[in-house]
Amino acid sequence: MSESPVRCSRRSRARSIKDFLGQFLGYGGAQLGLACLILFLVMAAMPNSLVGPLQTAINATGDFLASPSIQHLLGTDEVGRDVLNLVVHGARISLTIALLSTVISLIVGTTVGMTAGYYGGRVDTWLMRMTDFFFVMPSFVLALVITPVVVEVMGRGREILGFRPSLFVILVVIGITSWAFVARIVRSQTLSLKERTFIDRARVVGSSNFSIMVRHILPNLVPQIAANGALVVAGAIYVETSLSFLGLGDPLQPSWGTLLSLAQRAGAASSGAWWYLGAPGVCVLTVSLSFVLIGNALDDTFNPRRRVIP
Repeated sequence: MSESPVRCSRRSRARSIKDFLGQFLGYGGAQLGLACLILFLVMAAMPNSLVGPLQTAINATGDFLASPSIQHLLGTDEVGRDVLNLVVHGARISLTIALLSTVISLIVGTTVGMTAGYYGGRVDTWLMRMTDFFFVMPSFVLALVITPVVVEVMGRGREILGFRPSLFVILVVIGITSWAFVARIVRSQTLSLKERTFIDRARVVGSSNFSIMVRHILPNLVPQIAANGALVVAGAIYVETSLSFLGLGDPLQPSWGTLLSLAQRAGAASSGAWWYLGAPGVCVLTVSLSFVLIGNALDDTFNPRRRVIP
C-alpha cells in the first residue's frame, strides 16, 4: 500500500530539517555560538532563580569594590552590590533590547527591500535613496537628541511596554536605523526571484502583487533574512552597549552597557577593579561573537556557493 501524500510530505519535511541541522551543526563555530547563546538566554530567562532579585544600594551585601571571593564570585561594585547579580539581570535587558530592535529592523528592511525590488522604477529609486540616508544615519546622535525629549514628555517613572522611557527610545532608535543593510540584501534577492517562472505562473492565475510578495517571494527570502538577522543582533548589542555607556541607559533597569558606564564613573579602571569592567565587557563580546558565528554558519548553510570546495 502506497503512503498518503500528507505522510510523504511530512517525511520529506522532516528529512529536510534533519539535513539542514546536520549541515548547520557541522560547523564548529555554530556549535560554539549556540552553546554560548543558550547559556545567556537561560540567564536572561530566569535571573531570579539563578542569583536572586536584583540588588540595589539598599539591599547590597558586599563592601566597596571588593575583589572576587567565595561570597561574591565576580566581586562587588561601588555600593557593595554583587557584580554577578547585576550581570545576570543585565542579560535580560541587553538581549531583549537587541532582539526586539532586530525584529523592528528586519520587518522594516524586508518590507522596503522587497517592495523596491518587486516594483522597480521610481518606487525602487525613492526607496533606495531613503535606504542610503539611513545607511549614514548615526544612531548615537539620534538617540542623544530624542531621548531627553521623550523622557521629559513621558516622565521618568512611567514604563512603555515594560521598559522605562530611555530604554524604549534606545530600542526604537536601533530598530529604525539598522535596517538599511537588510533592505539592500532583500532587494537584490527579490530582483532575482521576481524573474523566476513560478512568479510568472502566479501572475497568470491572477494573484495580486501583495499575494505574490507574501506567499511566493517572502518564503524564499527567509534563509537570507535569518542569516543576516543574526548579524544584525550582534550589531544591535554593540549599539545598545555604546548608547548605555554614554549615559542613556537606566540604572533601575541596568544593561551591560549601563554597568560599564557605572564602572567607568566609579573609577573602576584606576582603582584596579578589573572584575567590574571585565564581567559585562566579556558578556557583550561573547554574545556578539556567538551571533556572528551563528550568522556565518547559517549563511554558509543556505548559500552553498560560499562553501570552500576542497
